Amino acid sequence: MAESLENIHIAADPCPHHPEAGAYQPEDWQSETTSIASDLYKGFMENGRRCQALRSSGYFSPADEKQFETREMGHLAALLMNSARANPLFCAPVQDPKRVLDVGTGQGAWAMDVADMFPNAVVRGVDLFPPPGSWIPPNCVFEVDDVLQRWTWRENFALIHLRHGIGAFTPEEWAFLYEQCYDNLEPGGWFEQIEMNIQCECDDESIAADSVLLTWGPRFFAAGEKLGKSLDVTKTMRASIEKAGFVEIHEENKKWPIGPWARDKSLKEAGMVNMQHWLGGMEGYSMYLLTKCGDPMPWSKDEVLVYVAQMRKALTNPRTPAYQYAKRIWARKPFPV
Repeated sequence: MAESLENIHIAADPCPHHPEAGAYQPEDWQSETTSIASDLYKGFMENGRRCQALRSSGYFSPADEKQFETREMGHLAALLMNSARANPLFCAPVQDPKRVLDVGTGQGAWAMDVADMFPNAVVRGVDLFPPPGSWIPPNCVFEVDDVLQRWTWRENFALIHLRHGIGAFTPEEWAFLYEQCYDNLEPGGWFEQIEMNIQCECDDESIAADSVLLTWGPRFFAAGEKLGKSLDVTKTMRASIEKAGFVEIHEENKKWPIGPWARDKSLKEAGMVNMQHWLGGMEGYSMYLLTKCGDPMPWSKDEVLVYVAQMRKALTNPRTPAYQYAKRIWARKPFPV
């Protein structure tokens, strides 16, 4: 913690960069950071997994070392699936950004990679839980904060990036978040979002109609509806981005293989990494949702573990050419008329 504290800003309550912070002074931050950070790093335990403690409404994904490793696999899979581009980190035509924001930064891999790519830029990553790394590039700053609070950064961003936001927000919160992104971009700045559909797909009959793989998506969509936070945002994100005022909207849909079954070498490698992302993350992604919002009744922890074991067995079958869709959208904030 001591190695990276200067690059991690911990939000107090109220948050020091919010206007309602009142008499909160800069010198107070240093004295309170250690205790605040300690509480946030502890989080709270739910079914043996550590969860974030900053937002009372909760988020179904854990915030522990195992889940950070899963997010690292997700980041690597995204890089491999975008490896044909000169810049695999984002598609928006941003050449020399001075300020970049990564919303829901997780373990911070994307933010740190962008900071390395653009050493003259200041890259901020914000999330509900402190990132795990002990070394952070000097031009990268992580902030522990709730993006559903009103943003008050003093300067606007050239690029705002968002990934893996599925299940984090209600429809009203999504609308507010897109509004925040729009308002905090400089004129002509770009917003980019990539989300993975959680439904397992197959283009032939290799997956039997009664396979456990085909239950994952519908079961989670139903649980998300019970929770009030849709897990099917790939169907709504473009319309929501357009409604927020963005223009020049670009959309890319790709099949991400789950497993090394593809003939193409690069897709085979990406599929292997994506399968590790699934195998490592399934328990974390499912435990909270199914024990709170399972159908028809909340599941027990043991029931979730059995289900995850069945999913892992089905996914690792070499004769299963499963994939998922990923949607990437990048759009520009218009210049004033």
